[in-house]
Amino acid sequence: MARYIGPKTKIARKFGEPIYGPDKYFERKNFPPGQHGLNKKRKKSSEYGIQLLEKQKAKYTYGILEKQFANLFHKAQRSKGITGEVLLQLLESRLDNVVYRLGIAPTRAAARQLVSHKHIVVDGELVNIPSYLLKAGQVIGVREKSKSLEVVSNSLTTGSHSRYPWLEWDKDQKTGKYLTVPERTEIPENIKEQLIVELYSK
Repeated sequence: MARYIGPKTKIARKFGEPIYGPDKYFERKNFPPGQHGLNKKRKKSSEYGIQLLEKQKAKYTYGILEKQFANLFHKAQRSKGITGEVLLQLLESRLDNVVYRLGIAPTRAAARQLVSHKHIVVDGELVNIPSYLLKAGQVIGVREKSKSLEVVSNSLTTGSHSRYPWLEWDKDQKTGKYLTVPERTEIPENIKEQLIVELYSK
């Protein structure tokens, strides 16, 4: 499936925040991209434009395409609870995101690649679908013969594995457990989900 593989700093500058993580280039050029940079007079965004930008930010942050995003939104709509919050919870429950959150991979893109290339197991079974939605209690780990991969060994050594209360890391087994669906207050992403709900409600 197609993925955005262009300049990430340019996208971060578009949204005015480092959505892909710490970025030294973004720190140096913390203004919108384009030929005129800071001197460009930018038109005031319409309500629709602001809502669309927020949806794009969520898509780029989690690294998914329009059709997948729309499918998750409609699933959130059918669920009990606040649609926007459920949408973010579904995004956080994706296997590639949890691999990233556990510190097994340094970025979501790297996590997606690990899953796609059959390096990740869930409850001992090989799963190679990045969009696989985890359920509470499931255990995520690295396939035994993949633990020697440089990207994995570096992340397992230097990664922060217990920053999130909905995840549990077993440093001896080098496995993580998806304890529960995160509350909105526990999701660190700066996304105004209500704007996305309003956009899809038009």
